[in-house]
Amino acid sequence: MSAVVSRVSANGEFYSRDGYLVRLHGERWKLSRDIDIPMFALSRAMSTEIFLSFRHVLAFYAQTSAPSHARNLFERYKHYVESTVGHPIFSTESLISYRSVLDAKMEWYLGALRGFIRQWDRLGYAGIPKDALTLLDKWTLKGNEKGYAVQSMCPDSGPLTDIEMEGITAAVIRDYVRNRLALIDACYALTLTMTGRRPSQIAGLKLRDLICRSGRYFINFPRAKQRNQPWRASFKEYAIVEDLWLLLQQQAIQVQQTFTHKLRKEVPLELIGELPLFPALDGLDTRSDLKAQLVLDRLHAPSISVKESMDLVAKTTRVFSERTGGLLRLNPTRFRYTLGTNLAREGKGELVIAEALDHSDTQNVGVYVRNIPEIVERIDKAVALQLAPIAQAFQGVLVVSERYARRGGDPGSRISNGSVNLGTCGSYGFCGALAPIACYTCNHFQPWLDGPHEAVLDGLISERNRVMEHTGDRKIASVNDRLILAVSDVVSRCDSMKREVARG
Repeated sequence: MSAVVSRVSANGEFYSRDGYLVRLHGERWKLSRDIDIPMFALSRAMSTEIFLSFRHVLAFYAQTSAPSHARNLFERYKHYVESTVGHPIFSTESLISYRSVLDAKMEWYLGALRGFIRQWDRLGYAGIPKDALTLLDKWTLKGNEKGYAVQSMCPDSGPLTDIEMEGITAAVIRDYVRNRLALIDACYALTLTMTGRRPSQIAGLKLRDLICRSGRYFINFPRAKQRNQPWRASFKEYAIVEDLWLLLQQQAIQVQQTFTHKLRKEVPLELIGELPLFPALDGLDTRSDLKAQLVLDRLHAPSISVKESMDLVAKTTRVFSERTGGLLRLNPTRFRYTLGTNLAREGKGELVIAEALDHSDTQNVGVYVRNIPEIVERIDKAVALQLAPIAQAFQGVLVVSERYARRGGDPGSRISNGSVNLGTCGSYGFCGALAPIACYTCNHFQPWLDGPHEAVLDGLISERNRVMEHTGDRKIASVNDRLILAVSDVVSRCDSMKREVARG
């Protein structure tokens, strides 16, 4: 018992693993910027002695484990207490009753509670009968079901397809350029799509974690879910493309300017690198020492802000899934699933996938290499024409002829495939994209009704089949699948418009 009691001060206070001061008898325990445990919710559910023991045991976890783990244990204990009203806490009767109310998918609740009870007993606090420990030791309990969303390729919560990923990436860039998405939301979204990191790792970044070395670009992510390690105690570099690094540099510049404005003075040079890349400035105390405030996570955005940003991105970009015909549902976990799934499809083993996802071991990555179904192994013309209206990859406007197009009177606006014109570009700005391939997914493109769009489609599908036949690499062969759907949509719209013109 002394191991944990010695870490609670005489006036009943202790520091959480992430450096937050907590009152043992407080009604709420704030363990980190993200985790707040409502201890008051259990104040009347047990005797004073048991509740005191529970607080001490949970304090042990709050000091030695991730804040999320401590909260999960609180939730499991709370569920047990609320499910066994009328039985003495930790009696064999209560444990048997609790197990009876759990279905197969929830049996892991009792497994988590068993570990908590064993630690309670090891720490020497009162409340755990020996016959309860004996009973728990005899039981074989199922673990938490892992990987259902991945195994089933759930279109709402599982991995994203290549077409969906390409669609969301293009839409984020498009809406950021149009000022429909804020810089921070674009940074969150593209960091997730390109790295698959956890929200806590992204929210925990500082400006110094953006690294340029020998012409290459990296993000030095703080590791998450590491046992007995405080916040930002260990790191792992992740290579990124220059475009993402430049976008994050814009965010870094904006953060520095914002701190300067809030403080009404320049940030000391030695502290610039310590500024949070994604700050929560409501926690900034302009009268206190900035260096001391930057040591902890108080000035970093909460992890939930990443999820909230993805909700906003999904509503703003309005990218449709070719699988459901509905708007894509986005959350940070889906991008992790996608990274792991794509690596498995490329034939990478569990060790490589664990390294890419920043797992400390391989126990949770086996799902990616077992029975991963392919979404679309082959896209032919019939499939493309069928999926095209659902995916809505074409973003432009079909026009009857050049005469009706925006900039139709400007010969320089014509889009050609090298031998014949296909449509008109309605943008007055410079574009360095490869025409006409990039045009079909651009909102400025105005394809002409009589343009040879079907020939473009046939060429793309033929090239896809050729690459697949010569390389056997589905990833390379499918690189233009979203473009194929966009061209297919144009072909379908042209056929429909021609029928309308013929009728009347």
